[in-house]
Amino acid sequence: MSLQVQNLTKTYANQKALDQVSFEAEKGQVLGFLGPNGAGKSTTMKIATGFLLPDAGDVLVNGVSVLKFPNKVSKLIGYLPEHNPLYLDMYVREFLGFVAGMYGMKRDFTKQRVEELVAMCGLEVEVHKKIGQLSKGYRQRVGLAKALIHDPEVIILDEPTTGLDPNQLVEIRALIKQVSQDKTMILSTHVMQEVEAICDQVVIINKGKIVASDNLSNLKSLSQQKVLLLETEEDIELSWFTDIGKVSYPNIAKNIVLLQVEDIQSSRKSLLNLIDQKGLNLVSIQQKEQNLEAIFQQLTQDK
Repeated sequence: MSLQVQNLTKTYANQKALDQVSFEAEKGQVLGFLGPNGAGKSTTMKIATGFLLPDAGDVLVNGVSVLKFPNKVSKLIGYLPEHNPLYLDMYVREFLGFVAGMYGMKRDFTKQRVEELVAMCGLEVEVHKKIGQLSKGYRQRVGLAKALIHDPEVIILDEPTTGLDPNQLVEIRALIKQVSQDKTMILSTHVMQEVEAICDQVVIINKGKIVASDNLSNLKSLSQQKVLLLETEEDIELSWFTDIGKVSYPNIAKNIVLLQVEDIQSSRKSLLNLIDQKGLNLVSIQQKEQNLEAIFQQLTQDK
């Protein structure tokens, strides 16, 4: 079972929310769908679950089109929206039974399935309460149980850990990882710590376009590269540094360059020699941390 997002395009008024967005998620993996606020994550999720129509493109769940067969696809997908809508006056078991009825599940099986999810999602100690009496963490557990009630093949979670305290974060992450073992799981977030803790694959979206798609191990390898940040008083040309390392401007300023290098000490010496040859006035040479968050910022910053 897989989910294929194919060339999604969506425009609101004069703003293009999605521009030819494509990616694929596979069974048994957690795909982290990342991007800053307003990048197009929630719009993509809403289209994938049939809540919103695209201007162009399609989403296939195990080869079934969400545009052509929305009712069929809805039974294959479990969705936890960012704001987790719940009926606060209902008890936990009552609510899960109600959701099961909406999917046309038989009463005998519903009772069994509700008890399975109460145990799986760690709701036993709170199951006697109304949902409105639950903490944020337990409401998220109820929302996840709701998304799983009909045993879907694809699970889509939109910012599932927003507002949770550190203990709740650990518990929800462990639960997501457990559930993902035999499901196709998509986790939409803008928090890099979530990616490192849960995800296997990563897709990054910015301003409606995919700017990166890779597995987490490759991104971590990139994050371990050695980086120097050079600043001078004068504008400098990127072509001057090609023999020293991979170079780029980290922002609009032309007097600052970022270099990925093999050896910090020898690269510092080469930079000092180059600065002397070019007659530049040095402001600083700094070793810069290149973690996953820094990579995310480089890919999604305004340019």
